[in-house]
Amino acid sequence: MTARHAARYAASPAPAVFTWVDPTERPRVDAAGNGVYRALHHESVDALYREVRRTAPAAVVMSVGRPLTRHAPGVARLVREFPRVPMVALLSRLDQATPHAVLDLANCGVRTLVDVRDSDGWHRLREFIAREAVGDIDRLALAMLRDELDGATDDCWKFFEALFHAHRPAPTVRALAHAFGVLPSTLMSRFFRARLPAPKRYLAWARLIRAARLLENPGLSIANAANQLEYSSAQSFGRHVKTLLGVTAGEFRRAHDGMKMLNRFRDELLRPHRDQLRQLRPITGRPLGRPVAAGTL
Repeated sequence: MTARHAARYAASPAPAVFTWVDPTERPRVDAAGNGVYRALHHESVDALYREVRRTAPAAVVMSVGRPLTRHAPGVARLVREFPRVPMVALLSRLDQATPHAVLDLANCGVRTLVDVRDSDGWHRLREFIAREAVGDIDRLALAMLRDELDGATDDCWKFFEALFHAHRPAPTVRALAHAFGVLPSTLMSRFFRARLPAPKRYLAWARLIRAARLLENPGLSIANAANQLEYSSAQSFGRHVKTLLGVTAGEFRRAHDGMKMLNRFRDELLRPHRDQLRQLRPITGRPLGRPVAAGTL
């Protein structure tokens, strides 16, 4: 784990949104981001497709004002091959061609339309992207955790929230500990003393849950997914899958989707340890309000 990765996790930027919009719309799309997202603009659908394969965005924004006729096959392929990437059509002006353009995007599979002809529309775009910035599998995981660990300490929540922020991945326990301001050995010791699986195991499962969700996109290769999740290579990802689940990366893709992995995470790492997890204090290491004896963690 490099210092670069640790710093990235501790102070990561706003999530990226990829766009294919009219050049006249770009300044307003940029301005609407304002800390919620970073807009990365693309000149063509082909360039957009290549970038989505390389890096999963929080969302893709496409302008209704862009001529779609010759680009329709590319847009349809993008939607078809990346069903887990939210796609939104942006309507900034109305003219005679608009109804046909909206229909064309809908026929390509784009189901969300945001009308930004007034300030409320830009607010709705920001809300949509802020909601999608935490991936759908991450939202499902956090909802499951709320149900399974009701009454857990704030420390416990901070640990699991850190695992399930899609645009702030922690590749290693070292990065996670750095973000919490504790030593990796201290973090691991607190799990050990609570008779819990190591934090590395929870982190490994969280990464594989996200990997399984990513691989639900047919346009994404195993190597693409490994790169997005900051594995050093597709081979490293394959070894990780083999160690944790005893299957190859290809078998993992065929047999596991995001929800299946999330349910296994619940059954193997949450429910058997529910009481210990609810009392876990991996960051402070003590109940709130109690003094710490000299020499204790």
